[in-house]
Parts: sequence; structure tokens; C-alpha cells
Amino acid sequence: MTQTSDTHPDIDRMQIEMMRQAPAWRKIDMVGQMFAATKQLSISGLRLRYPQANEDELRRRLADVLLGPDLAKRVYGPWVEMVSTNVE
Repeated sequence: MTQTSDTHPDIDRMQIEMMRQAPAWRKIDMVGQMFAATKQLSISGLRLRYPQANEDELRRRLADVLLGPDLAKRVYGPWVEMVSTNVE
């Protein structure tokens, strides 16, 4: 059974076997890299949706995405509309 539709089954099996044989530190490192990539993609999407937002607002919006609004509110306090200082 393949994991992805665009990968040949033999290659897919090799990738799975390589992951099984990888040491724990390497797997943890890969998860960290995937999280960093996910965070960058999320920030990029937020920048497109909120082009006037400053970095503080983007980080707060990212917290809502990653943690969910309820937990983000508990961790960072209630949402405060942050006005960008780059108003033209």
C-alpha cells in the first residue's frame, strides 16, 4: 500500500523502511523541520490575508491558528485589534 499517489510503490516502500531505520534524534529533527515549515507557510498565508498587519499582530494571529482561539486567549490574553503603524 502506497502512502502517496504520486510516488512509485517501490520508492514509497524504501522511504518507509528508511524512516523505520532512522534514529530517534533524526525523526525528532524532521518533526521540528516540518513544524518550522508549517509555521512559515501559516505566516505567509496570514500576510496575504492581512497585508496591513504588523509582526506582533501576525504572531498573535498565528497563535490562534496553532493553539486555537480559546487556548491562545488563555495564554496571550484576549484578542486586541493591533493597528499597523504603516498606515499610508
